[in-house]
Amino acid sequence: MTNSQNISTTSIYLNLARKIAILDNNQKYFNNGFDLLNSQEMELVVTQFLNSEENQISSIQQLDAQTYITMIKQVLTDQSVNATSITSTTLLASIEQFYSFYRSFLRVSVINAASNQVVASEFLTVDDRFNDLVRTLYRNVEEKLQNSSNHIYRQVNAGTNASIMTRTVQWDTPKAYSSLISIPFLDKIMLCPPLMMHTQSNKRKGLFTAVDYNPITHFSEASEDWYCYPAKVGESLAFIYFHKDYLVNGLSLANLFELAQPQDIQDHKPDLILLFGLSKTEGQVSHYHHDLQNDIWVGEVPYNDQTTYFGYMKKMCLTLHNLHMIDQHRLPIHGSMVQIQFTNGKTKTVVFFGDSGAGKSESIEALQEIAGNQIIHMETIFDDMGSFTLDSVNPHELYAQGTEIGAFVRLDDLSSAVAFNNMDRGVYLNPEQKNARVIIPSNTYDRVIAHHHIDMWVYANNYDQAVGIHRFETKNAAKQTFIAGKRFALGTTDEVGMSTTFFANPFGPVQEPEQTRPIIDQVFNFLFDQNIYVGELYTHLGNDKSKESLHQSVQELLNVLMTM
Repeated sequence: MTNSQNISTTSIYLNLARKIAILDNNQKYFNNGFDLLNSQEMELVVTQFLNSEENQISSIQQLDAQTYITMIKQVLTDQSVNATSITSTTLLASIEQFYSFYRSFLRVSVINAASNQVVASEFLTVDDRFNDLVRTLYRNVEEKLQNSSNHIYRQVNAGTNASIMTRTVQWDTPKAYSSLISIPFLDKIMLCPPLMMHTQSNKRKGLFTAVDYNPITHFSEASEDWYCYPAKVGESLAFIYFHKDYLVNGLSLANLFELAQPQDIQDHKPDLILLFGLSKTEGQVSHYHHDLQNDIWVGEVPYNDQTTYFGYMKKMCLTLHNLHMIDQHRLPIHGSMVQIQFTNGKTKTVVFFGDSGAGKSESIEALQEIAGNQIIHMETIFDDMGSFTLDSVNPHELYAQGTEIGAFVRLDDLSSAVAFNNMDRGVYLNPEQKNARVIIPSNTYDRVIAHHHIDMWVYANNYDQAVGIHRFETKNAAKQTFIAGKRFALGTTDEVGMSTTFFANPFGPVQEPEQTRPIIDQVFNFLFDQNIYVGELYTHLGNDKSKESLHQSVQELLNVLMTM
């Protein structure tokens, strides 16, 4: 992928439009401040700063990179700066602008485990040293220019705010996928939360559609520009390949999907493959294909600004996984599941069901807020997507599993307490914009994929005026509501107002409704035969932003659970 705003040397890559900086420690590592100042990499970054809008001082705007760097070295060695029009105050103000300019990038260091085993074993230490180096260089220049030491020190991540270690692993590669063999897998990831990142797009549009060709035929990319995040999506093994300009998305996956280890990859064939950021696709939309010969679900997402929104990566992964579940005769559930331990000794598991914005995550948060002394402990098993499986061994059992170890939620829908309590673990996307999101880890992989019994399944109804919870008297009435997938859209996608989505799940069931319907029938038959509570919870999110009505509804839900 070539772009006039993509600039690189052998050891640094800058995407100016997407504010991404990749530092390749396999090619070069800086041991001290002058090593850094004398490098081609420093000259490249300074050049971009001098030509940027962040450089707002007219006397500095006239300089070239070499002159600017020479001035910094003169300051460090206590020499007079050879520029009569530039005072210490002016240069200090410029240094602050330059420091802010560099730190406005997502800065990721990369090391390959095979390139240097000694360094690889000190993965975190290597990155810490570089951050110390940049901080120390900045402070030395700052204190010399202000002619005094600082009294307050802020240990910001000056050099990088993320680091990845990559590894090449041999996997069971069908011949059609040989072009992917040389792309390295992410093996270890270090994030420095709270990680604030930005993307050009902040909303998902449209649906993912099937195509009759395999998207791998479109992959003609340079392998050095790509990474693979090997993920455990539920019980599916997914190889998520992404172009380096989508590092914001790729790193965000660390808070959402379990990172598969080399033993999970070695000699294994993935269930799912996603090619994210293809320069060649059929139109500028996202597609999927079931490679029947190799039994791999393959997705493609084009390289453009629209697809920088993290929802495209998350939801395409879930679409592929859900299609895989349907193919295995499991029922994908667009919902959240929570297990509650009550003070009366009872433990109940509740699944909230509904499309984006219906109130699934908000209902769980409301439970936490009003729990009081009724609840000892509450555990979120999954926050967005799970599946129901009718046990083939035990015909009297149905169990639920989740897909994600984290939650991708709107900041507007979180209370300040929840948002701030998770700040030290969160990845924040476009935090100052509408539909701002945070990705926070919520549970362990083992707990997410464990087989969980279900005590209650409720549809999150965000459009009706009623308050409380309503139990469906008949199976057909329940199926009609769940299959209609009605909701009032809250701006999380390009939909507005009242909308309907087949089975409230545009990520699998919508694509394959005829294959999904028999599974829906079997699940509802089981639930009503076993007298399991199936109802709807009135969340009011389409009408009442105060959450007072939601709290009343959730309180009624708690009362029902405690008496079941």
